[in-house]
Amino acid sequence: MKQNELNRLLKELPRHPNILGKERFFNAAVLIPLVLVDQEYSFLFQKRAAHIRQGGEVSFPGGEFEPGTDTSCREAAVREAVEELGIPQERIEVKGRLDTFISPRGITVDAFLGLLDIGGIDELNPDTQEVERVFLLPVSLFEQTEPEVYHLKLEIHPYSEDRNGKRTDWLPVEELGLPKRYASTWRGLEHRVMLYKTPEEIVWGITAELVYEVVGRLKKSAGRDPQGSTS
Repeated sequence: MKQNELNRLLKELPRHPNILGKERFFNAAVLIPLVLVDQEYSFLFQKRAAHIRQGGEVSFPGGEFEPGTDTSCREAAVREAVEELGIPQERIEVKGRLDTFISPRGITVDAFLGLLDIGGIDELNPDTQEVERVFLLPVSLFEQTEPEVYHLKLEIHPYSEDRNGKRTDWLPVEELGLPKRYASTWRGLEHRVMLYKTPEEIVWGITAELVYEVVGRLKKSAGRDPQGSTS
């Protein structure tokens, strides 16, 4: 590599750190909606319609970043909220964002904190094809409630076998001359699963992680221990 090539390379390096190979992931954009009710902010959740992917589960509005439609994850999060909640875009004010969350299933989640300019959920017109119902829960409820925490054991399999015993080598270790230890199942990291039991529904998984992150930063801003009993 010559000096002029190095100079060109340096110009191509990212100005801000990002996720290497992010385009290979399923990239989701999520809006974390806050609604002011009786001088107190509440999270707005939605229960997904039973017939869609992850039906019956609680989530924030969001979906896949669409390169041909969205110019940014922020735009995608707002678009999804408009479509799913039936709210005009001008009544959504994005205030900031969280760090990108990466799930062990190859999903990245860029989440944005947004204020909804509504007096109550009766002002929304949710898309019934995607949303069964919406509900509000005070942020303070999650400040006062520690989530239950579980762990999943993750493994990486370099090969698989079908019902008939036919083997597929996803990584032909021996053929490639790689160390033999990689020919067997690799032990992965433990994956944390959080769960909040609320008066409305169980909030768990990525949605619970996002809630926990918001609440943790809120506690930190007030000088309280953001980790609580889950550390």
